[in-house]
Amino acid sequence: MTEETGAAEADAGGSGAAGGRPERESLTQILGGRRGAIDASVPPVAFVVGWLATGRSISWGAIIAIAVAVLLGAYRLLRGDKARAVVVSLAAVVIAALIALHTGRAEDFFLLQLLSNAASALLFAASIVVRWPLLGVIVGLLLGQKTRWRRDPALLRGYSWASWVWVLQYLLRVVVYGLLWWAGQVVALGVARTVLSWPLVAATVAVSGWVLYKALPADHPGLRLARDERPGT
Repeated sequence: MTEETGAAEADAGGSGAAGGRPERESLTQILGGRRGAIDASVPPVAFVVGWLATGRSISWGAIIAIAVAVLLGAYRLLRGDKARAVVVSLAAVVIAALIALHTGRAEDFFLLQLLSNAASALLFAASIVVRWPLLGVIVGLLLGQKTRWRRDPALLRGYSWASWVWVLQYLLRVVVYGLLWWAGQVVALGVARTVLSWPLVAATVAVSGWVLYKALPADHPGLRLARDERPGT
């Protein structure tokens, strides 16, 4: 889940207003974030390349992955990214490297990613069941709404349906990573880690945005303004 700006390329719900309907921001415009997803796939690729180039040495693969993560982190800080996000990203690479070094299995470098996606799928699914869909929580925080969106039944329903798209995203990763990890396919794991980063995130944001807006009435003011918060109500 959920790893953190940049311009997005896929439009999730349309931003124009036609026929007098209120203008709606796309979910992509709100979430943004291609850059982080791309950056997150670079250290795993560096691990695989280093592992192959050094005669399948896990130690060298780990060193190269961590070095690349440090360079990426430094670049992010210079670019003005939040230090906390940089530290979390770097820590994830270091932990993944330590796991692989401890077990002596190169494929275990991807075990943390497999487990985190499984946990994210469970967390998103549970949030829908208890009527606190995590997509709504995230968007609400980004828009400064906190939890006011829950007072709008249409938004609550829309966020619930859209959150299932995110559950499917995480489950897809779990299945692909799990099968490749079980088979010990290190190179294929590196490829999958790249393919299932930004391309899958972009598709997930686009589809969940479409589902979200399809669930809203045609006259709904959009994500920034719940029905009971419209001026004059």
